[in-house]
Amino acid sequence: MRISQLFTKTSKSAPADEVAKNAQLLIRAGYVYKVMAGVYAYTPLGLRVLENIKQVVREEMNVVNGQELIMTNLQPKETWQTTGRWDDDVVDVWFKTQLKDETEIGLAWSHEEAIMEMMQQFVKSYKDLPTSVYQFQTKLRNELRAKSGIMRGREFVMKDMYSLHASADDLDTYYNSVIEAYKRVYARLGLGDDTYVTFASGGAFTKFSHEFQTICDAGEDILYVHREKNIAVNEEVLEDAIAELGIDRNELEKVKSAEVGNIFNFGSEKSEQMNITVTSKKGQQQPIYLASYGIGITRVMGVIVEKFADEKGIVWPESVAPAKVYLVRIGGEASIAKADELYADLKTAGIEVLYDDRDERPGAKFADAELMGIPYRVTVSDRLLESDSYEYTVRSSGETQILTREQLHDIIN
Repeated sequence: MRISQLFTKTSKSAPADEVAKNAQLLIRAGYVYKVMAGVYAYTPLGLRVLENIKQVVREEMNVVNGQELIMTNLQPKETWQTTGRWDDDVVDVWFKTQLKDETEIGLAWSHEEAIMEMMQQFVKSYKDLPTSVYQFQTKLRNELRAKSGIMRGREFVMKDMYSLHASADDLDTYYNSVIEAYKRVYARLGLGDDTYVTFASGGAFTKFSHEFQTICDAGEDILYVHREKNIAVNEEVLEDAIAELGIDRNELEKVKSAEVGNIFNFGSEKSEQMNITVTSKKGQQQPIYLASYGIGITRVMGVIVEKFADEKGIVWPESVAPAKVYLVRIGGEASIAKADELYADLKTAGIEVLYDDRDERPGAKFADAELMGIPYRVTVSDRLLESDSYEYTVRSSGETQILTREQLHDIIN
């Protein structure tokens, strides 16, 4: 993609009312546009990042036999009344509205009840279980606080998966396999070393849940971590968890963290509340065991920015960056021709490139490259043409090398 063809532009400042670093940088770099507090539009570059995160998640959900679908955002009141979660005292983040005929509906904040209602049309027997389905969907939650940029939105993209089982043991086995899949997701996104599975309150979902928390100064949660034992506990359930796990509180390190995922084991509760059953091996009706598994796609994007950004701007891990190479051309016609040729070669090799082909001073191009956070910068200049070489800079470290064409292709590929 040529920078000259992007409709977005970088900026030296963010909206005055934007206090979150992740949103400030994403707005300045042209990845998002702020509509209002907690509501952001994603530009072509921002969408590329989201799609890359989604693909990592998609691949790992497929490994655990998840089947991708898409549910509706419009939800009938009656579906949620069966479990009591239509009540604002139980779930306080609903956006509710009416159809033209005055039928009251809600805008989905989650999909457990909706999934159960749909699946009862297809799952009739224990032979139809287990099954697992997932989606990537824009969720709407009427959050009271929306001051953390894209890390806490009122409108956000989420991956939510739901697994149905014939027994509690089968659910537990699958639940643990998803925990491992989530660990692989965060490792691939560059967050693995600082992301912990934590014991937490289930809130509007269930009594207890497991969260995936990434140590992050911009996070809204307090985590108590035992790094050596790889144990982490959310502050809100600290005493219960200490008793449950049998650990010494004095050995725990207090840190700030951001939730990047959450999973819930509902057991047979939803099935019993909704009176949805399957035929057992003995020919009797039995409840279905349900669990749900969420990853905030846009939230993860924000956490990555917060974790890796430096004083110059964003630093994307290669796995999620909108391009692998930021190509800068400096100089006259010879440099332009050489840069055009390299751009074509890299694209042919299947390497995503942002080509800064603007008639702009070198300092501005370098500053934009650093702000936008593309992993590797390659510079073509009149000075380097004499030796038929290229300047290669790693964004995360700032390390620069002068490479031949062959060396450049070797290191990028």
